[in-house]
Amino acid sequence: MEISWNDFEKVDMRVGTVLAASDFPEARNPSYQVQIDFGPLGIKKTSAQITKRYAIDELIGKQVIAVVNFPKKQIANFMSECLVLGIVGEDKDVILLQPTAHAQNGDRIL
Repeated sequence: MEISWNDFEKVDMRVGTVLAASDFPEARNPSYQVQIDFGPLGIKKTSAQITKRYAIDELIGKQVIAVVNFPKKQIANFMSECLVLGIVGEDKDVILLQPTAHAQNGDRIL
C-alpha cells in the first residue's frame, strides 16, 4: 500500500535517550517499562518487547527512535505514550533503531 508524502509527514519520529527501564511482569508478552527523554517534548513512557536482546542496564543512556504522536495506549496497568521503533527479527527478537552518531534529544526524523 502506497502512502502520500503528506501521510508520512504526519508520523512524528524523534530521537530520545533512555533514562530508566524496569521489568513489566503484568504485560502479556515479556516487556520492559521504559522512560525516554525527548528533550523539549519531555519524558515519555513506553512498554517495549525488547527483553530478548537487551538487558535493563545496557538500555540506560542508549539513544532510540520513537513515534511520539500516537494516542496514549493502555497496556495492562501501564499507559504507553510513544512507540519505540525496531526491526523484528526471528523469534520476535527486536533490534532497536538508533542514530549512528549522537543526536539531540527531540531531534525529528525526516
